[in-house]
Parts: sequence; C-alpha cells; structure tokens
Amino acid sequence: MNEPSDPDPRELQSLLQRAAAGDSAAWRQVVADFAPRINGLLRAHCRDADLAEEICQSTFCTVAAKIGEYVESGRFESWIFRIAMNRLRDEMRRRVRHARPIGDEAMRSVAGRASKVSSDAENEVRDQLSKALARLPEADREIIELRHTGGMSFRALSDYYSEPVGTLLARHHRALRKLRVMLEDMGVGDSDAAAVEP
Repeated sequence: MNEPSDPDPRELQSLLQRAAAGDSAAWRQVVADFAPRINGLLRAHCRDADLAEEICQSTFCTVAAKIGEYVESGRFESWIFRIAMNRLRDEMRRRVRHARPIGDEAMRSVAGRASKVSSDAENEVRDQLSKALARLPEADREIIELRHTGGMSFRALSDYYSEPVGTLLARHHRALRKLRVMLEDMGVGDSDAAAVEP
C-alpha cells in the first residue's frame, strides 16, 4: 500500500488563501488534490458511487462557503475529511429512518451489473476484502478506510481523532492485523490481498 505524504503546509496555506480570495485556478487545485481521496473514502464506506459523488460535491460546497473564514493551521485535511464523514453519517441515518424494502427486480438489476466486471479472481478477493472489512468493528474499519482509501497521513488522522500519532499507529496496526487474520481465515493470502487495496 502506498504511503500518503503530508502536503507542504506553506504551499497548502498559499493555495487556500488564493482560493479564498476567489482564484478559480487555486480552487480547482484544491478540488483536484482532495476530491479523489474523499470520493474514494466515501465510496468505500457506503458502496454507492452516486451517493459518494453527491456527498463529495456537498462537502466541497461547504468548504467553498467557509473557506474565507478558514485559517490554515495544518488541519485542513482533517477538517475536510470530517465534513465529508459527517455528511455521510447524516445521510446514512436519514436513509435508515426512511428505508423501504428493495424489490426482487431491483436486486436482479444490481446483480446483473455486478456480474459484468472483468476479472473473476480479483473480484473474489475484493469481495472477501469487503466482507472482512464489514466484519471489523466500526472504529477499526474507519481508521483503515481513512488511512488507505482516503490517503490521510497519521498527522492528519491525529487531528481528525484528536489523539496522539503513536496511539493511532497502534490502533491502525491492530486493525490491519485483525483484517489480515480474517482474510487468512477466508483463504485469502497476503499476495492476493496486496493486489487489491481496501
């Protein structure tokens, strides 16, 4: 898994200041730097590409409205990810309150689309990985997804959780170890799992 790197704080501060002053090129750069990571995290969390895109856009609408008030202190990454995750949690709660049963036709439609994916072996490993992630406790799943799908650095995670980096390193390591054990129990080896990111 690739190690996310911390953005240069001075460059980020300059970029955010220019975006707040109305520089559309700076704003596009902020979106280009963060949207793919936020969208990936949301998709991993909700398994719905359309919903992830909608929440990602909503997140950037909020950021655009508040960027003039934001003072960069090395916490932008955790701030924007927190906005996205809070939006996702709110939407999931709303959906639970308004849930309706899905009919057989809708399930067949979803299954038909899923069966068109190309690599059966990779899909099986990805499916096993998704099942193992779903079985993890919420806190373990979240730290893995924020770190690997969202690409957050441990410093940004420290800001996000308001916990020391050392504590988060230990939590992350334990969560990955639990995930590895689950995957081994499911017959997925390290080389298979390494080919498919969480």
